Amino acid sequence: MESAPEEKQRLSKLVAAMVPCSRREAEQYIAEGRVRVDGAVVEEPQFRVAGQRVEVDTQARLQATEPATFLVHKPAGVDTMELQGQLVAATRWEGDDSGIRRVKSHAVGLVPLLPLPRQASGLSVFSQDGRIVRKLKDDADTLEQELLAEVTGTIAPNGLARLGRGLVFEGRAMPPARVSWQSEARLRFALKGIAPEWVPWMCAQVGLQLTGLRRIRIGRVPMAQLPPGQWRYLRPAERF
Repeated sequence: MESAPEEKQRLSKLVAAMVPCSRREAEQYIAEGRVRVDGAVVEEPQFRVAGQRVEVDTQARLQATEPATFLVHKPAGVDTMELQGQLVAATRWEGDDSGIRRVKSHAVGLVPLLPLPRQASGLSVFSQDGRIVRKLKDDADTLEQELLAEVTGTIAPNGLARLGRGLVFEGRAMPPARVSWQSEARLRFALKGIAPEWVPWMCAQVGLQLTGLRRIRIGRVPMAQLPPGQWRYLRPAERF
């Protein structure tokens, strides 16, 4: 007489019994890629097993379950929302020294913050951390953004001073800006209370045409050496 097939059970329940540990810790072992089923890493706690070989790397320390914030170098011509689907292991910058292990739960509930225009490139932020979401939304007008603008044309007399004092749009004064030449064809903008999408208009007011725009810093967080199309985690000690 054949024996009844073994009943399948949730992987998280089996891991909790094997370690032993709580169900929540078992789910974290799985989400962090510490569990193999028949030699293959499984990252879904709800995965059901029956009779397979299950191995748990209990030597590795579980990381604190903190919400994640991604810093991405957005390429020009890519919409900000398209970037979210690219926050995968293959596009993580090899220079990421945050010490944070990527888990699938980090992709849940991400909020895009201070989005860039489609044709602009540079530092972009996605976060599931409520504190950072509030900071970059509530304090957006007081948070300095640094951008490099590639331009053509001849600047109008006193053009740099006009940009610095603050231009007037439809009778309303815009905030002042810190603007300086980086080269013959590149301006550096340090802006507070002015969104990046205003830079083409600002350049046009002083006789220049914008040909490229790249954000290199938000608050105290620089893009630094992060390559286009790649991301890293915000380090625990970094603050915008």
